Amino acid sequence: MKSVIYNDIRVGDKASRTKTVTQKDINDFAAVSGDHNPVHLSEEFAKSTQFGGIIAHGMLAVSYISTVLGTEYPGAGSIFMGLNNVQFLGPVRPGDDITTTVTVAEKHPTKPVIKFTCECVNQNGQTVVKAEAVVRAPTTAPKREP
Repeated sequence: MKSVIYNDIRVGDKASRTKTVTQKDINDFAAVSGDHNPVHLSEEFAKSTQFGGIIAHGMLAVSYISTVLGTEYPGAGSIFMGLNNVQFLGPVRPGDDITTTVTVAEKHPTKPVIKFTCECVNQNGQTVVKAEAVVRAPTTAPKREP
């Protein structure tokens, strides 16, 4: 797991991670969140919707933003403080490869707080989620677990 401290973070820095969405991921998210909407769990039901098949929970895709911020950049020791202007721009389906990219948009001048633009893009280049995240970055390197 990576960790970048506040003083080493620069506007324009980016980090990305790709995840293939599985039906198991969707089922597990439904179990954890309690959101059992059949558009996520029943192919028969989902075929009758505007999506024509099962789609992942929007918040599952949003969770990939948290993954990149918490494990890649800034990484270990960072604290997710807020998520703003979340836009769901397209469906995420089982089998989709979602690449989540976070980009440093600005640094607070007196606090270790960073604003990121965030984007989740599928294997076809379609942006499926956009958002802005606010993160408190670590100011010292975290201790490593043994």
